[in-house]
Amino acid sequence: MQLACLELPFLSISSPMKAVIFDMDGVLINSEPLWKRAEAEVFGGLGVTLSEDLTAQTANMTTKAVTEFWFNLSPWQGSSLQAVEQAVIHRVEELIVSEGRAIDGVIEVLEFFKQKDLKIGLATNSPAYLIPAILNQVGVTKYFDITISAEDEKQGKPHPAVYLTAAKKLQVAPADCLVIEDSVSGLKAAQSAGMKTVWLNIHGLKTEHLQPDVEIGSFSELLIKLT
Repeated sequence: MQLACLELPFLSISSPMKAVIFDMDGVLINSEPLWKRAEAEVFGGLGVTLSEDLTAQTANMTTKAVTEFWFNLSPWQGSSLQAVEQAVIHRVEELIVSEGRAIDGVIEVLEFFKQKDLKIGLATNSPAYLIPAILNQVGVTKYFDITISAEDEKQGKPHPAVYLTAAKKLQVAPADCLVIEDSVSGLKAAQSAGMKTVWLNIHGLKTEHLQPDVEIGSFSELLIKLT
């Protein structure tokens, strides 16, 4: 069976896209402030002092890497790294269920791609445990053909492994995948995987000399381009 594909002339690319892969935190849901709160509560309870500069460095790491980062900086006693990591994850889940909100316009964009019969995937640095909770909270479970967590890879983003695995599971060549990302590390991962990129730059970040195929400030802007 031939895969559906979509011409996207605004991307200035010659080949049509056959799949779209979404990042999760900051793309589907505004969960990044919730991660900060959970980490402040859990690590702070262990005597770790978190600073804005250092939390900015850990923002796009896997939870395992974040836990190791703070332990190496300020070792604690009495709780294993795995137990602390799980405490952060479960606190984030609680906050997502009580306060999590979808990024404006994301459901409309997902619906657009679904109506075009494109394959849709999710690739995140967050643990797989949280994926169902976030998809349910946002109300978008039905749109995704596959979901992938970088915790199952040797390295998380900015390494491209999670995106390459997503393409393989979608049975689509990386060059035929369009990625929607909001972080610089995610952008690096997608580009290293050989995929086209839409950068959702809500907060006006700098790309560190990376050039996404298109940059948008909102999903409403992307919908205008798509339609």
